[in-house]
Amino acid sequence: MPTRREQILAAAAELFARHGFHGVGIDEIGAAVGVSGPALYRHFRSKDAMLGEMLTAISEVLLAGGLERRERTEDPAKLLGELIAFHVDFALDNPALITVQERNLGNLTDPDHRRVRALQRRYVEVWVQAVRETAAELDEPTARAAAHAVFGLINSTPHSRHIGRDGMATMLREMAAAALAGVAGETRR
Repeated sequence: MPTRREQILAAAAELFARHGFHGVGIDEIGAAVGVSGPALYRHFRSKDAMLGEMLTAISEVLLAGGLERRERTEDPAKLLGELIAFHVDFALDNPALITVQERNLGNLTDPDHRRVRALQRRYVEVWVQAVRETAAELDEPTARAAAHAVFGLINSTPHSRHIGRDGMATMLREMAAAALAGVAGETRR
């Protein structure tokens, strides 16, 4: 069972995704979890702190998942497939968090923004290394651009719920793998 803090963050994520960070008040977040707005201050010092913890946690989960896969997978092609599947599952299972991250990174306080960006850069590096290990002819800027493009594809999932989760997961995994293979193939020509 989620802790009260986790319940508050989940409710805030849903509200921020629907109405934007500035479109949601502390009272609305409290009402979503059955308490008064001011009662939330027992758990978070501010709405900014909620957003900071939310986006930091997303970045930590993605980085930990990427590093775990890199540690346990020696075959570069298999690693890339596992990174794709992991990110697809995260995006499909957490559409509100993906939306909040996409729309509200600029609303973080400076310290939270720096922390989130540092975690994100480390996660991107896991991908860049995997891409370059599967396509050694790619230079680092191209591998980085490819990783970001694939993130954009996968993270578009909150906006495309036209097919079921399993169908969407399969389609996204196949499209991401094909996109990365296409980049490697282009450099060979």
